Amino acid sequence: MSMLQEFKEFAVKGNAMDLAVGVIIGGAFGKIVDSIVGDLIMPLVGRVIGNLDFSNLFVVLGDNPNKLVALAEIKKAGIPVFAYGSFLTILVNFVILAFIIFIMIKQMNRLRPAAPAAEPAAPETPEDVLLLREIRDSLKK
Repeated sequence: MSMLQEFKEFAVKGNAMDLAVGVIIGGAFGKIVDSIVGDLIMPLVGRVIGNLDFSNLFVVLGDNPNKLVALAEIKKAGIPVFAYGSFLTILVNFVILAFIIFIMIKQMNRLRPAAPAAEPAAPETPEDVLLLREIRDSLKK
């Protein structure tokens, strides 16, 4: 079998196609969640806390001779920064995404029909019974 045929069989299998679709939808869904967190949730949280912009929460770890105040400017200047605000935003993003995926999987499992229960296997016939059957069959001959 040629390498091209093997690749074609692999690419057309259901699992590979499902994975590809999942990755594409996941990427698009991730952008939606990023927008929800960055554009809707974090501004509300910042407003409740006191007009904080989480993306600009940081601690300067090096010298800041020009007294730069924006995170982007400080990073561009190469000054080491502990940017915990960005981390908080990404953490909220992750928690929301994980919760949404949890709810989706829970709903999918609820909608999926339960697999029929397997019939219990017949118990093995004891060896003494097998031996008696063999004797009976030999006597019939």
